Amino acid sequence: MTMEGKVALVTGAGSGIGRATAVRLAREGATVVALGHRQESADDVAEEIRRNGGTALPVAADVADAAAVRDVIDRVEREFGRLDAVVANAGVNGVWAPLEELEPQEWDSTISTNLTGTFLTVRYAVPLLVRQGGAVVVVASINGTRTFSNSGASAYATSKAGQVAFARMAAVELGPRGVRVNSVCPGAIDTEIDDNTEQRDTDDLGVQAEFPEGQIPLTGQEPGVAAQVADTITYLLSDAASHVTGTEVFVDGGQSLIA
Repeated sequence: MTMEGKVALVTGAGSGIGRATAVRLAREGATVVALGHRQESADDVAEEIRRNGGTALPVAADVADAAAVRDVIDRVEREFGRLDAVVANAGVNGVWAPLEELEPQEWDSTISTNLTGTFLTVRYAVPLLVRQGGAVVVVASINGTRTFSNSGASAYATSKAGQVAFARMAAVELGPRGVRVNSVCPGAIDTEIDDNTEQRDTDDLGVQAEFPEGQIPLTGQEPGVAAQVADTITYLLSDAASHVTGTEVFVDGGQSLIA
């Protein structure tokens, strides 16, 4: 799954799946543009990549800000003259609450980062991607695509369903121009994203279910790790997946089949 000689942009690279993916792509030979929400987090992952002999450009931007995303892509063109791979990973869980309690601005915030941020990342990357052909991976979720059991997560689930639909549409549109677009849908993964989730009055929502031995067929109660998702993303970006586009890969240990 070599990425030698290629330039890859990873959003949300400061932690979790984004960080693991940035490190993995660099290990496979890619020059990684590590985009974090804060410059400090981008610098940190870039330093890890460099310590291991890789090449990285750390940048900071809010992916929901069109001008900021455009500026990042312009910088990539100035410094490298090409872009071969994009991982639209930046996202938030946002606020989980009953529909009648979810404020419009809370809905907007989640949709703006997760869905609009994905659109902006891909939209501004397209002119560079089509020059030599390339690949995009959108990091969605099992929520909103196969599972709907996290009651209160209506904004999050909607954004993730939208990402998958967007990736399919983009795959059809960009395929004739040599660009592949796929999605990965992680299940329970051990990352920091839950630390930034606000849940309000969700305990009694929906239909409750118990899984005494865990809801992940492969591992029971043990979540996956970010590196496992990064492995799948790297495959989808590499030439090993040269005839794969417009599809979703569920990286969940079978969780979404029963949860």
